[in-house]
Amino acid sequence: MKIDVLTLFPEMFAPLDHSIVGRARTLGQVEMAFTNFRDFSTNKHHKVDDYPYGGGAGMLLTPQPIFDAFDAIDKKRPRVIVTTPTGRRFDQQMAEAWASEEHLIFLCGHYEGFDQRIHDELATDEVSIGDFVMTGGELAAMVMIDATVRLIPEVLGDQASHEDDSFSTGLLEYPHYTRPAEFRGLKVPDVLLSGNHAKIEAWRREQSLLRTYRRRPDLLERIELSKADKKFIESLRD
Repeated sequence: MKIDVLTLFPEMFAPLDHSIVGRARTLGQVEMAFTNFRDFSTNKHHKVDDYPYGGGAGMLLTPQPIFDAFDAIDKKRPRVIVTTPTGRRFDQQMAEAWASEEHLIFLCGHYEGFDQRIHDELATDEVSIGDFVMTGGELAAMVMIDATVRLIPEVLGDQASHEDDSFSTGLLEYPHYTRPAEFRGLKVPDVLLSGNHAKIEAWRREQSLLRTYRRRPDLLERIELSKADKKFIESLRD
């Protein structure tokens, strides 16, 4: 996969040199380039923003530098993601879909956002990471890049590593334990030490349902539940 990022602050993306994403870049599983679209501004002060027509607070990013920076990217049918608080909320299913793309381009917003013509002519996706506003789109882009790159085949090494992730199944992920079996009087659940894989899977399913019911009950309305799932949830309500 190739990822291009158009931003006013390329230096903010240094964290992507590390951890899983950094390793994927080193191994050539993903290629990234960061372009400062201020470099494409044609006015003598290299301004990239201006006052909005019709008045109002704040400044808008102007079309010229961004369109010219976009034109300079070597691209073939890319997916172009604009970071904006007015976009669709990013989720695991979106990351899974993007992980199969050959080329992603992220446009990082600032100030009051982009001139609408940037949205209309360049964007294939307008995406937000939550119901809040940040000072710029760089952190949002990093979140989305990290969530997507880890799903590229072979990046995690074990393809099954993400299959039970929270949201991949529609539920929050069940609790995990490792050695020692007892620490400061806190014990690992007996079922996980039993070696009975059927019972372990049943326990994990119930724990996912329990955690989702307590923390994100809205998710239960979006997935198909088995009779056993529904019976367990009814027992929690009782």
